[in-house]
Amino acid sequence: MTEKEDLRYCYKYPRLAMTVDAIVVAANFGQTMILLIQRKFEPFEGMWALPGGFVGMDETLNDACVRELFEETGIQGVELRQFYTFDALDRDPRHRTVSTVFYGRVNQPLDVVGSDDADQADWFPITSLPEMAFDHLEIVRKFVKEQL
Repeated sequence: MTEKEDLRYCYKYPRLAMTVDAIVVAANFGQTMILLIQRKFEPFEGMWALPGGFVGMDETLNDACVRELFEETGIQGVELRQFYTFDALDRDPRHRTVSTVFYGRVNQPLDVVGSDDADQADWFPITSLPEMAFDHLEIVRKFVKEQL
């Protein structure tokens, strides 16, 4: 490791964690469905959430979101667009986390399988959601208000 590479990890200031989340919606007999995953680990183990996770040091936000969506649900090839960045101070109980949320639309609910750190993946009517982890219900509500 060169001296320059070594210095990029040495800061005297605290750093926040950068995450991405994906909102994927589909029409199903006139009803809008949203893709969620059931978390395998704490925090919020067993609760439903948007697919997503931490951004790697060597990837863009969009690339991280595509990767997380595939790892947690098996879905790929969905065109994702940036929606909004959520930065509430207490959105993750582990540490300071900022999430940029992307969204995509598919014609109908696709076959999904929970994988990686998701126990399950499934489609839910966007008007009838289960209890959700983090601030994901707030995120979905903002999306419904501004994009649907």
